[in-house]
Amino acid sequence: MNLNPLVSLIKDGIVIVMGMTLQRRGRHDARMGAAGLLTLAVLAGIGAAHTAAAAPQALPAGCSGTSPIICRYGVSPGNYEVTVSIGGAAAGQTEMWAEARRLMLPATRTAAGAVATYSFTLNVRQPEGQPTGQGGTGNPGLDLRFAGSNPQVSAVSVQPAAQPLVAYLAGDSTVCDQSTIPYTGWGQMITTAVRAGAVIANYADSGESSGSFLSNSALFPALLSKVKANDPVFIQFGHNDKQTSATAYRNNLTTMITRVRAKGGVPVLVTPPVRRQFNGNRLTPTALHVNGVGVNLPTEMRAVGAAQNVPVVDLTAKSKALVESLGPSASAQLFLRSSVDGVTDNTHFSQYGATQMGGLVLQSIREQNLPLAAHLR
Repeated sequence: MNLNPLVSLIKDGIVIVMGMTLQRRGRHDARMGAAGLLTLAVLAGIGAAHTAAAAPQALPAGCSGTSPIICRYGVSPGNYEVTVSIGGAAAGQTEMWAEARRLMLPATRTAAGAVATYSFTLNVRQPEGQPTGQGGTGNPGLDLRFAGSNPQVSAVSVQPAAQPLVAYLAGDSTVCDQSTIPYTGWGQMITTAVRAGAVIANYADSGESSGSFLSNSALFPALLSKVKANDPVFIQFGHNDKQTSATAYRNNLTTMITRVRAKGGVPVLVTPPVRRQFNGNRLTPTALHVNGVGVNLPTEMRAVGAAQNVPVVDLTAKSKALVESLGPSASAQLFLRSSVDGVTDNTHFSQYGATQMGGLVLQSIREQNLPLAAHLR
C-alpha cells in the first residue's frame, strides 16, 4: 500500500485534504425495506475497500475528536464534491452526517486494515439548517460529522461541484433539516440515496404554509433565484394551511409552479404525510389534512397537478397506507414518543419515521421516473 504524506491545500476556493492512495472502486447499492416498510440504503456512495497500513493513522487536516470526529472547512455557500475514506488499522463503524444533521452515509463497518471510499455532492448554505435560522444557524462553511461505535476517517477531499443537478425542497417541518434531535425531516434522510453529481438543497422551514413560504424572501424567492434548467423542485404544503381556503391554496401552488417553470425548473407536487390521529383503526379527516375550513388539501393539490400537468408524489396516500397498516400502536415508532424521545408528537417524525417517509418519496420518484430518478443509488 502506497501511503502519501497528509496534505491540506486551500487555493482558489478549492479545498483538498488527502490521506492515502486508494486502489479500487465499487458500488454499494441501496436496499429497500422489510416488514412492509421502506428502508433507505444501508450502504451508500461509491466505495472501495483495501488493506491499510497497520500503524495508527492521523486524522486528515481540518478534523478533530475521536467519537464523533468533526471536520470543518471554510468554504463559501455553494455545492461541493466531497470524497471521504473511512477505516484504518482497527475495525470501525462509521456514519457520516453533513451540516445540520443531513445523513450522507448510514452506519458502515470496516474491517481492521481496510479503508473504503465514498463520494457525495453537498449543498452548503448559511444558515446551514432551516433558512430562517430556526433551530440555530450552525457554523459558516462545511461541517462533516463522523459518528458510530468506532468512527474512523482516513482522508477527506472537498472541491467545488461543476454543474450538479440540484433537487430543491420546499416545505414545512416534516421536510426540513431539523438541527435538534429527536425531530427529523424526511428531506435530511433521502440524502443517502442520491449519487454524486446530484444534490439535495433543502429550503423547507418549520411552521410554513403555502402562503408564508411563497412570500418570505429567505424561502421561495431565495430558492427560485438559484434554480436552473431541469432542476426539480419538490413542493409539499398542508400541515400549516389549517385555515387556508381552497382558492388560496390552489393559487399559491400554481404561482410556485409557474415561477419554477419560468426558470426552466421542473415542479413536482408532494401531498403532505399524514398525522397519527386514529378513530378506531382508521385515520381521522384531520390526520388526512382536511383543514379547519373543510378543505381537503391533498385533493386540491392533486387537482392542481392535473390542471397544470405537474407530477404529484402522493405522500398522503402512501403514508396513510403505511400508518394504517401498522395500526394505532405500532405506528407510534414513526413519530415522536415520550418513552424514547422525551416528547409525544404525532405530527413530527423520529429519525426512523423520517427515513420511512423519505423512502416513500424515493419510491414515487422511481415509479414516475422523475428528474432525480437517474441520480438515485
